[in-house]
Amino acid sequence: MGALCQAPPLLQDLRVTLLRSSIVRPPREPERRFMFLSNIDQFLDFNVDTVQFFHANSEFTPAAVAEKLETALGELLGPYDFLAGRLKWDNSEGRWGVDCNGAGVGFALAASEVTLAGLGDLEQPNPAFQQLVARRVDAMDPDDRPLFVLQVPKTKSLACVLKRCAGRVGVGPKTLVTSFICGGFAVGISNCHATFDGVSFRVFLENLAALAAGKPLAVQPCNDRRLLAARAPPQVAFPHPELLMLDARPPPLPSTITSTSVEKPAEEPLPTIIETGPENLEFKLFRLSSDQISTLKGRARADGAPAAAATSFNIVTAHLWRCKALAAANAPPDKPSMVLYAVDIRGRLRPPLPRSYTGNAVLSAYGVLTQRELGEKAFGRVVEVVREGSARMDDEYARSVVDWGQLHKGFPRGDVFISSWWRLGFDEVEFPWKRPLYCCPLALPRRDIIVLFPTVGGLEKGVNALVALPGEDMKRFEGLFYS
Repeated sequence: MGALCQAPPLLQDLRVTLLRSSIVRPPREPERRFMFLSNIDQFLDFNVDTVQFFHANSEFTPAAVAEKLETALGELLGPYDFLAGRLKWDNSEGRWGVDCNGAGVGFALAASEVTLAGLGDLEQPNPAFQQLVARRVDAMDPDDRPLFVLQVPKTKSLACVLKRCAGRVGVGPKTLVTSFICGGFAVGISNCHATFDGVSFRVFLENLAALAAGKPLAVQPCNDRRLLAARAPPQVAFPHPELLMLDARPPPLPSTITSTSVEKPAEEPLPTIIETGPENLEFKLFRLSSDQISTLKGRARADGAPAAAATSFNIVTAHLWRCKALAAANAPPDKPSMVLYAVDIRGRLRPPLPRSYTGNAVLSAYGVLTQRELGEKAFGRVVEVVREGSARMDDEYARSVVDWGQLHKGFPRGDVFISSWWRLGFDEVEFPWKRPLYCCPLALPRRDIIVLFPTVGGLEKGVNALVALPGEDMKRFEGLFYS
């Protein structure tokens, strides 16, 4: 079932030259405030990088695109004032927040000597795409780390990259725009995950596109992170096997921060869910077409799974979970295997959060089966376990998770985490120069994380899964994936 995506050797040098950089500040002096970060935001201290690729558009020269992006970015720093701020440790509360001080975000101009076609298959994860990410802004102090940097081209082509700089003083996305010689361009996006989740980041892109088109905001952002504050006193009403408790209460960011805008706690940070030790991993891209997903749905229903459980996401998650678990060498039959996957809780809370909530409002649902059960039980039962995990995430359970984080400090930990970019819709955002040709994460291979992202052509074409495993496990995974 499914197919392995084979590709020619990837282009390793995009020949990118940084031309200039500057600071973009809010249009008006902001009201100084300290923004609370929820318990969900606190430990999302890792980088999330995205690149959007665009065809050339004869109606918008690179200079015009650059001007519109820079202007729109500055205007957005009014309603998104926290992006122009800096992370700061609150000693009285023992947690991170954002000092909304209007320090600004970065804007950079770069050029590349390659063409969009020369990049090859855009769906293939290419480490060279990291060259489209702005690392620093010359106009800023060397110790300063902005939350957002935008790089724009000066030639006839363009590539825009927003850099999510987790674990740094800045929290907003950095934006880098780099020109291609063919006239096509790409928008890369990277920022500290503590600023946005996938849903709120799409809203940010919609607002950026609206302002670039000379329109009002598409959605007024809701920046009140206290909507997801823990209850007083905390009420943990459920066991939470999906969460790993920390022995200490460390800061979520590295202790190497040197900016004077941050007061450093003494404790050292502990690993988060995406951090793994050094391993010799292979990574491969597996594709499921829409027809193959339909076939898996039919198999699940034939095995007794209710039609409501056999959604595309549940089907794909169950298939990947089973393949990943059974590919593990020498796993004891009675060893439990836990799958984790993100669930948006905005509409599950009572009252619900607004769609415009800018913070992280996703929690990890989970399913557990033993190795033996994953191998022997019908596929429909595996799908049903995935559905049960999502159904468990109601208002009471979600609030219990938030309160658990207030008492214990910890983060999700499972045997496999399905990180889905599949239906976030970043490639559906309509900019003045049209929608992106393709949008993908700059995902680094991790043994315990499988990344889902769409194919070129949209949801109707299927889904890609990026898998990282040791060589022998990968061989077994391939055999299971195709069966």
